[in-house]
Amino acid sequence: MRANYLFTSESVAEGHPDKVCDRISDEIVDLVYREAAKTGVNPWGVRIACETLATTNRVVIAGEVRLPPSLMKKDKDGKDVINPSKFKAAARRAIKDIGYEQDGFHWKKAKIDVLLHSQSADIAQGVDNAADQQGDEGAGDQGIMFGYACKETPDLMPAPIYYSHKILQLLAVARKKGDGEVAKLGPDAKSQVTVRYVDGKPSEATSIVLSTQHLDDSWDSNKVRAVVEPYIREALGELKIAEDCKWYINPTGKFVIGGPDGDAGLTGRKIIVDTYGGAAPHGGGAFSGKDTTKVDRSAAYAARYLAKNVVAAGLSDRCTIQLSYAIGVAQPLSIYVDLHGTGKGVSEDQVEAAIRENMDLSPSGIRRHLDLNKPIYAKTSAYGHFGRKAGRDGSFSWERTDLVKALKEAVKTKAAA
Repeated sequence: MRANYLFTSESVAEGHPDKVCDRISDEIVDLVYREAAKTGVNPWGVRIACETLATTNRVVIAGEVRLPPSLMKKDKDGKDVINPSKFKAAARRAIKDIGYEQDGFHWKKAKIDVLLHSQSADIAQGVDNAADQQGDEGAGDQGIMFGYACKETPDLMPAPIYYSHKILQLLAVARKKGDGEVAKLGPDAKSQVTVRYVDGKPSEATSIVLSTQHLDDSWDSNKVRAVVEPYIREALGELKIAEDCKWYINPTGKFVIGGPDGDAGLTGRKIIVDTYGGAAPHGGGAFSGKDTTKVDRSAAYAARYLAKNVVAAGLSDRCTIQLSYAIGVAQPLSIYVDLHGTGKGVSEDQVEAAIRENMDLSPSGIRRHLDLNKPIYAKTSAYGHFGRKAGRDGSFSWERTDLVKALKEAVKTKAAA
């Protein structure tokens, strides 16, 4: 491993066009789970793969679903079809909460099209009946998923993405509180932090980039920096800002037109922002808008959960885990562990065996272990799916470290054998 180097990651705020779409798609997932619970429908039967497009005062919601009856209606021929009203209302609430009341993108005025339809019967049969008969359901698609953890931050995340997220989170909280000039910032923003590593550890920030929408047309980049710099310094906390650190705050000078009015947005275009900021591999599948039969989401959560528990258990300083699946097959085809040369007297083979013993990695097993059949996904849509605090409502359950003891004991047993 290199000891001394620079590494950069970026984050985008909840008002970024792509994040608006992620938020709406995850609000739809939550709506379906919530309606299932409310009407007594088994949440295990929920199916949703929802994509959103947003542009100037226009939102299009499309995808495949299996819905509770409360979200359906009869058409003129008496057939069951999607009732768009609750989906539109969920999208408008999301846009309002993000803060869009601009002429070009307004939560009340935007036209919303709902183009959801029933899930393919060919996909449904593979998910509902696992081909290997080793789980209650098969994987919703083929693919590879990665999880990662390291000892660079308290939440066991890479430092550059951790601090990039934190800058935007603090600014969003301050903007919504509406105190002083920070309230004149808009919802759309991007951050980027370059960190210098010395002896393999984060040492200082060498460049800071922030582009944020502002609602006051008279502001220039100097004015924006005066408003945001205190929040940036607070977000970086214990990470030193280098004396020669380069600051690029609204480098184009003006950023008034933002959000989907400035750029079209799509669900699933910020997968590196959602994960580890490029510090770890990515299987390529997006998370937002998908129920957890889709292993793009659930298996990525499981891989992070396992990697975090490996590092939290003191078995290594860094850990990457890869899982792979075939559509309609319950159990993963492979489990791969890389401790990056930081293992503490354990081998990758021992960790892989310990993982297999302590978690059922079929879609059903993951959903049970992490309790994923809940409306907990809207809050994942911005500021990363990882490195967050597990909530009392069951959100971010994959950030728990409750497998530490079991992994330690399993590895110890393997070593003794």
